Order: sequence, then C-alpha cells, then structure tokens
Amino acid sequence: KSTRRYYLPFWNRKTETRLIVGLGNPGVKYAGTRHNIGFMCLDTYAELHNIVFARSRIKANTAVARLNNLDMVFAKPQSFMNLSGEPVGKLLRQHKVKPENLMVIHADLDLPVGRIRIRQGGSSGGHKGINSIVAHISTQEFIRIKVGIGRPNNSGKTDEDEIVNYVLGDFTPDEKTLVRDLIPIVGKVLDSLLTDGLAATMNRYNSTDLRKRP
Repeated sequence: KSTRRYYLPFWNRKTETRLIVGLGNPGVKYAGTRHNIGFMCLDTYAELHNIVFARSRIKANTAVARLNNLDMVFAKPQSFMNLSGEPVGKLLRQHKVKPENLMVIHADLDLPVGRIRIRQGGSSGGHKGINSIVAHISTQEFIRIKVGIGRPNNSGKTDEDEIVNYVLGDFTPDEKTLVRDLIPIVGKVLDSLLTDGLAATMNRYNSTDLRKRP
C-alpha cells in the first residue's frame, strides 16, 4: 500500500473567509463626513484592488474577492450607523466567517485626526455602530481599525447633540489633508493584517501619528 501523500497547490487549499467592513451612513448627504471615514477607507482600498461593490439583499453594498490567497468579503452597511450590526451579522452567517476574522474600520472620537489604532476586542468606547455589531454577533472579539476624528474643539465634552453635529459634519481643510494621507495607510494596515497577522500589525502601525510629520 502506497504511503505517498498528495498535497493541493497552495492556491487551492481551503482558507477561512475574512470579512472587512467599513462603517458609515448611506447617501450623498453623509459622503465625506467624519462618521463616514470607514466608507472612505474601504472605497480607496477597493479602487486600488479593482474591487467593485454592488447592492445586496442584505442591507449592505458588498464585494467578494480573493487577495493574498485569501477569500475576502467587503461590506459597507447601508442600514445607517446605529443599525450596522444587522447586516454584519447576516454577512457573517451567510459567508461562514468566524468573528475573529471580522475587521471593522470606523471613526474614533478619542483619537485625534492623523492617528490610527488597531485592536481586537475590548470596549466600544460608546461607538453605536460597534455596539450594534456586538449585540448582533454576541461577541466583542473582532478586529477594529480605529481612525481618529478627534472631538469638537479638542474637548472631552460628551454633550450628545454636540457630538452628533460634529461626527456628521465635514472635516476642516487641515483635517482633510491629514485624512487624505492617512487613508492609504489604513489600506496598508489591511494588507498587513492579512499577511502578517494582528500582533505584527499593531506593533507596526499603532504608533502612527501624521501630526508629527516635519
């Protein structure tokens, strides 16, 4: 009896699907606002890799691709920020994605513009989109790529109306310059997560601060 083993070429081996989600609000009214930085980052990454989004029956614009020998699903929920969890939960189940293979790009008030931070699990920091996702998938253990948008007037205020107006407002001209340069770095973060893993990516990018450029 032969003991020879046959191995599939690496490109045919079954790999776990990754789901990458950018958070934002649908519609022209919200395009380019601070809360839509997740959409902006994902759109730039998709354009770079010739990925085209299409409407799906789930409340999200989605695309399926294979990058770095991995099966990928990209999604921009169209349910408005506070209800992001419903389409994300459905996509996880539809594509059989494990929560640890979910990556969510979103705005973060506690980081200044020009900063990013990658982490897995932990508190939502009050982010309603993240809260919605946690509620629908029953775990916090997914990867977040936090993109700093700062707070109004650099204050620690938590007045709800002020926060809402701020996150739904446009970036200032100076902020737009930082955001323009930061968005491609978020794409590099995604590539690093896919090829090098979480720990290496955190070490490489969590110190990013474009405000300190010469």
